[in-house]
Amino acid sequence: MTKTRKPLQKYRRVVIKIGSALLVDRKSGLKKAWLDALCADIAGLKAKGVEVLVVSSGAIALGRTVLDLPAGALKLEESQAAAAVGQIALARAWSESLSTDQIIAGQILLTLGDTEERRRYLNARATISQLLKLGAVPIINENDTVATTEIRYGDNDRLAARVATMVGADLLVLLSDIDGLYTAPPHLDPNARFLDTIAEITPEIEAMAGGAASELSRGGMRTKIDAGKIATTAGCAMIIASGKPEHPLNAIESGARSSWFAPAGSPVTARKTWIAGQLLPAGTLIIDAGAETALRSGKSLLPAGVRQVTGSFSRGDTIAILGSSGREIARGLAGYDADEARQIAGKKSAEIAAILGYAGRAAMVHRDDLVMTGPAGTRVDDGRDERKGEVHA
Repeated sequence: MTKTRKPLQKYRRVVIKIGSALLVDRKSGLKKAWLDALCADIAGLKAKGVEVLVVSSGAIALGRTVLDLPAGALKLEESQAAAAVGQIALARAWSESLSTDQIIAGQILLTLGDTEERRRYLNARATISQLLKLGAVPIINENDTVATTEIRYGDNDRLAARVATMVGADLLVLLSDIDGLYTAPPHLDPNARFLDTIAEITPEIEAMAGGAASELSRGGMRTKIDAGKIATTAGCAMIIASGKPEHPLNAIESGARSSWFAPAGSPVTARKTWIAGQLLPAGTLIIDAGAETALRSGKSLLPAGVRQVTGSFSRGDTIAILGSSGREIARGLAGYDADEARQIAGKKSAEIAAILGYAGRAAMVHRDDLVMTGPAGTRVDDGRDERKGEVHA
């Protein structure tokens, strides 16, 4: 896995995410000239053999312009109505702009459950893969007409990362109103340094993006770093670049400033990519230092190493695993329901039968169902899941 940047045309499959502000002007509506220019860039990549997918924001912004809704925060039902109108206009705009170069657009609307539930995830992946096989450009967005505040991605950065890992893309490009990652918000700190290359997303890199509760966290750099963790763990490189130029992809190719995030050297398998990218773990396990060392060497998580169990989850649900420092180091599929996990936490595997009344599995999380997500955590894998027979997505 290369750790050096290469031209966009050298990638096999690229996902491009576009923010609402780049595509829609609050007063005048769709920025058609900008969209036409971007589609020309996409046509150029496709002509060189690159498969391109687009994750496009803008449905609500475009819909509120069409419906002439007042400025300010919208109620949930108003957002959903705006999305219903805007999605039609957005799909038409993409179709028309791409058709200039005889490229067919295909619309895919996803909800959170479409990527979090395994069967629906595989179905969405199959549909997108077929569109690519037929030469179309999938235009993907969250289905804001039915998404609620509680059950949604909330931002298209993480949606784009989930799509990139779903389809096995080797590059994710986040086009934004900022040209990359800085050591601090540049508009607040005149000494903020620009970072051209990020070899690994460390806790220090995460800290540069602002805390989870900060204003920056809502669709800002925080979500871009979250997207980077999902993408790079799966072996997909990521670029954060300004989308303000009329030909933003050509600008990147010409050397415009952007931040490049290197993919993990040992990407995880297809099924583990899905586990690692889960946005809403059902619970958490806090483990001791010995268990953490065991996980990093590729072993299963045994009950004896678990210090605390939180959340309400069922066997098979995705759970986050936290080290003794309190930081997430892994994710996996629970081998026990939460109540049973609490009963056997800290106990030896030989004691499970006496505690639960039946001979359960020895591991709290089996290594086949576990993926390291912390810095330098992804363990070497042979590229094939031992039980499911799946290869890299």
